Amino acid sequence: MFKNSPKRQPSIDLFSQIGSVQLQNPVMTASGTAGYSSELSSYFNPAQLGAFVTKSLSWFAHLGNQAPRVAPARGAMLNSVGLQGPGLQYWMEKELPKLIKTKSKIVVSIWGFKVQDYLKAAEILADAPKEIVAIEVNVSCPNVEDRRKMFGHSATATAEVVQAVKDCKRPIWVKMSPNVTNLVDIASSAISNGAQALVLVNTLMGMGISTQNASYTLGAGGGGLSGPALNGVALRSVYECYEAFPDIPLVGVGGISRGSHAIEMIMAGASAIQVGTASFVNPRACLVVLDEIRQWCEQNQVKKIKELIGVAHG
Repeated sequence: MFKNSPKRQPSIDLFSQIGSVQLQNPVMTASGTAGYSSELSSYFNPAQLGAFVTKSLSWFAHLGNQAPRVAPARGAMLNSVGLQGPGLQYWMEKELPKLIKTKSKIVVSIWGFKVQDYLKAAEILADAPKEIVAIEVNVSCPNVEDRRKMFGHSATATAEVVQAVKDCKRPIWVKMSPNVTNLVDIASSAISNGAQALVLVNTLMGMGISTQNASYTLGAGGGGLSGPALNGVALRSVYECYEAFPDIPLVGVGGISRGSHAIEMIMAGASAIQVGTASFVNPRACLVVLDEIRQWCEQNQVKKIKELIGVAHG
C-alpha cells in the first residue's frame, strides 16, 4: 500500500485530535514512566511532544508498595510501585509550576481506592490552570468497596468512576485494563457515561519468581507487565475498540519504542500513542518515536498522519 520514496516532503501534518483536545503531534508520555514534571527535562523539553501525561495522582498522599518495585521479565518489565505519590494538592503547588514553565500540554492521570476518591480528585482539578488539557482516569485500581476488585474489570464500576469525575471541567480520557475478556463492553460503559477518549491499554497482570530465593521478584508479589511483550495485546485492544467505536478517539499504549510501532497502532485505529517503558531504556525514546514517525511519513509520501488512522480495517 505504501511505497518508499526518495522524495522529501517539505512538511508533514502531525496534528492529532483527541476529542476536543488538539495535539501538535501524536506522541505522549505514558503515565508512570515520566514522573510528575521535570524528571525528563534534562534530556529534552516535553513541549516537543503532543502532551505530557503525569504519573497517576490521588487526592491524598500514598506511600506505595514495599521494595523491590521493579524487576526485569522476559521481553518485558514487571513493576509494583503501588501508585506512590505526594497527593494532588502538593503536586499542584510544587510540581505543576515547573511543568507549566516547559509550555507543555498536560494530561493529569488520577486514581483512587473508592469512587469518592476520584470525585475528590476531580474537585481539586476543576479549578486547575488551563495548561491541564485533559484528565486520564486510571481505572486499574483496587476498589476497596468491592473486595478490592479492579474498577476497570467491571462495566458498572467503570461507569461510576467516570460519572464521579464529570465535574472536573476537562475532557475525560479513561485508561482501560487489558485483563478482561469483555473490553468492548467496559469501554462502551465508559463512553456512555462521559469518556471523550479511551487509552488502550494499562499493564497486564504478571509475576516473577526468584529461583535463588524461592520467592517473588517483586516486594508485593504480583505486579504489572509492560514493555515489548505487551504490544500485541495493546494493538488488538485498539483494533477491537476502533471496530466497535470508530468515532471515539483512541490512544494506543503498550510496547512502543520505534516509529513503526506507533504507525501500527495508528493503522489499527489510534489517533495518538504513548511511550512508556521504552523511556526507562532511553529517556529520549519519545523523541526517537516522533522522529521516526516523521521519517516514515516522508518515505511513504503521507502528508497527514490522520490519513493513517484505522486503515488496517480496510
